[in-house]
Amino acid sequence: MTDHPGPPDTPDAVPTDAAQGRSDDADGRAFRELLRGLRVWDIELPSFDPATAPAEPLPLFRQWLREAAEAGQPEPHTMTLATADAAGAPSVRTLMLHDADERGWHFGSHRGSRKGRELAERPQAALGFYWPAVGRQVRIRGTVTAADPEESAADLHRRSTGALAAGLVGRQSEVLGSPEELARASDAAWERARREPDAPVPSWTLYVLRPDEVEFFQGDAQRRHIRLNYRYENGRWTQELLWP
Repeated sequence: MTDHPGPPDTPDAVPTDAAQGRSDDADGRAFRELLRGLRVWDIELPSFDPATAPAEPLPLFRQWLREAAEAGQPEPHTMTLATADAAGAPSVRTLMLHDADERGWHFGSHRGSRKGRELAERPQAALGFYWPAVGRQVRIRGTVTAADPEESAADLHRRSTGALAAGLVGRQSEVLGSPEELARASDAAWERARREPDAPVPSWTLYVLRPDEVEFFQGDAQRRHIRLNYRYENGRWTQELLWP
């Protein structure tokens, strides 16, 4: 009776999991080399003298956003929004700033979205702006309140037809069955948005973050970063410099 041949007994025979491990190591090394090779602020950065900063953070924020736009920063009004659920588990996403005034920093979403649900449970949040064209960041933390339905509707209808169409699609953060389902809903929403520019979206909500802390970060190529922090205490803003 002839024996069945076994696997070749040669140095080239490598177990599958070991080969996969070597591949993963090579991918990891290539990825780390990529990260180390990326340049940071390989441009001339603006200067910032904190001694010239205004007494309150809003004027400086408006100035910095304007200067970022003038420096060619794409979409300088995009920001990250961090919220947390009832258990304290955080989540973060990128969205658009709608306004910044004496009341606070404005943004919009559906009440039933993940951020809307989390803000209903924990009305505290943080915002982050990053403008690499000028090496600047702004971090904001505070309490969030929801505007009334009239102001929320006015906020949505001041925006583009696309924004209204997205609002009409709704169901944000729900599980999607297929891309085709989204395409059908989006087509119908765009048609209605063009036909009814004042179409109501009852779930759309304007949120306003009232800050109690705002930090301005100016990057420096020699890592001598300037961090100016505003804190709201006892009815007034105070300033402090932070080590980078």
